[in-house]
Amino acid sequence: MAPSSLQPSAVQRAPQQLRTPSNRKTIYDRNLNRTRTAELSRASFAYLFCEMVSYAQKRVTGIQDLERKLNEQGYPLGLRLLPLLLYREPPRTSVRPNRILPLLQFVHSPFWRHLFGRTADAIEHSSTADNEYMISDNEPLVNQYISVPKEMNQLNCAAYVAGMIEGVCDGCGLKAAVSAHNGGTEMWPGKTVFLIRFDEGVVEREGLLDAKK
Repeated sequence: MAPSSLQPSAVQRAPQQLRTPSNRKTIYDRNLNRTRTAELSRASFAYLFCEMVSYAQKRVTGIQDLERKLNEQGYPLGLRLLPLLLYREPPRTSVRPNRILPLLQFVHSPFWRHLFGRTADAIEHSSTADNEYMISDNEPLVNQYISVPKEMNQLNCAAYVAGMIEGVCDGCGLKAAVSAHNGGTEMWPGKTVFLIRFDEGVVEREGLLDAKK
């Protein structure tokens, strides 16, 4: 048969499948408690977070818009961390907080310790608004590797952490808006105050529960 008469046969490709390790196990097979004490390299974190800020900065028009973007990036992480941290808590304390004070204590201690290896520095209740609470961090890790130009001195990249806190609040059914504010002092120039503003309905429900006691 002449070579010119040969017809190329159709090549049938097998459908692509997800690649799995040789031991056939994926991330979903890992024990959730196995990495509870694992630590991420600060250099790796600093590089990734700086890239996140740079990516968001190229797609915004101002400081408030940038902080909103960072908040939106942190929000889903808070939603996902909540059930994981509750799972890792001892049985007697692994209850999803459904009151304001237990929720704030959860954010101040287990949540902060998981993220930064220590608890937050303070919890305060606003003296002017019943629905406002503040959690303070004297040296936020997320701000230690960010160089902010003078014309953007109002920027606080801890808005990313504020988004995570907001995700935790919403995951507990206590809807709130959380924002990060510069609260530097002479002793702690990098201090950040996370303002947690709960919805009025949450505060009303809290009052009704207190009245039943």
